[in-house]
Amino acid sequence: MELLEEHAAFGGRVRRYRHASQSCAAPMSFSIYLPPQAAQGSLPVLYFLAGLTCTEETFMIKAGAQRYAAEHGILLVAPDTSPRATGTPGEDEDWDFGSGAGFYVDATAAPWSAHYQMYRYVTEELPALVARHFPVDPQRESIFGHSMGGHGALVCALRNPGRYRSVSAFAPVCAPSRSPWGQKAFSRYLGGDEMVWRAYDSVALLREQKASLPILIDQGLQDPFLETELKTRWLEAEVGNKVTLRWQEGYDHSYYFIASFVGEHLAFHARHLR
Repeated sequence: MELLEEHAAFGGRVRRYRHASQSCAAPMSFSIYLPPQAAQGSLPVLYFLAGLTCTEETFMIKAGAQRYAAEHGILLVAPDTSPRATGTPGEDEDWDFGSGAGFYVDATAAPWSAHYQMYRYVTEELPALVARHFPVDPQRESIFGHSMGGHGALVCALRNPGRYRSVSAFAPVCAPSRSPWGQKAFSRYLGGDEMVWRAYDSVALLREQKASLPILIDQGLQDPFLETELKTRWLEAEVGNKVTLRWQEGYDHSYYFIASFVGEHLAFHARHLR
C-alpha cells in the first residue's frame, strides 16, 4: 500500500493511498480521514461512495465532513468510483460509464467482468484492508454516498443485513433499473436480463427487506436529475415507509447540497455507531 499524500485537518490526518486490488485486478485508490481520537484506540468507520465522474478525493476535498468526523470520533473512508486505466476497450469513451462510473456492481459481462468488481471491492476487500492497517472497530460500520454512490451505499447495506449499523444517501439513483444511467450501466456490466439487475436496485431490495435498517435520504427539489435519473418519487411511492426521506427546497445535485447537510448525516450515523 502506497501513501500518495497526507494533510492535517481538524486535529487529525487526511491520507490518500493506492494499492493493488485483487477484486479489480488493477490498482485502486482510497482516501481516509483519521480523527484525533484514532491515537487512543479503535473507532467506528463510515464509508462514503461518491458519484459519477468523482474520485477518492472529491468527498474529502468538497464535503467538509472532517470537522464532524473529528467531533464524533469516526474514521471516514472514501474509495475511488471505479478501476482506471485497465485497458478495457471503451472504458474512457463516456462520462457516465466505465472510468469513474463503476456503479458499485460486480460486472458479469465481458469485457467488464475482468476488472469492474466494485461491489466486492467495497464490501469485502477495502474493509479488510482498512481493518488491517487502521484502528477501526469492524463491528461498528456504516455507509453513505451521493448519486451513483448513494445507490451503491443503499445496495451494499440492503444486501448485507446486520453488517452496517446505518445507511444514508444524498440524491441517490434510487431505481437504476428504471433510469437511463442505470439501464446503460446494468445492460453493459450485467447483461440484458433485467431480473439480474434487481440485485442492485434499491427499490427492489427495499420491497424485500425484512429487518429494520436506519435509512436517511436527502433529496434536493431543484435537482436537475430528480425526475429522469434518480426516481426518488418512485421510491417514496413504493417503499417510502421504510426510509426517512427529506425533501430539501432550493437544493440541487452539487456538493454545496452535500456540504449543507453532511453534518446531520454524520450525527445520524454517530447515533447508530455508538
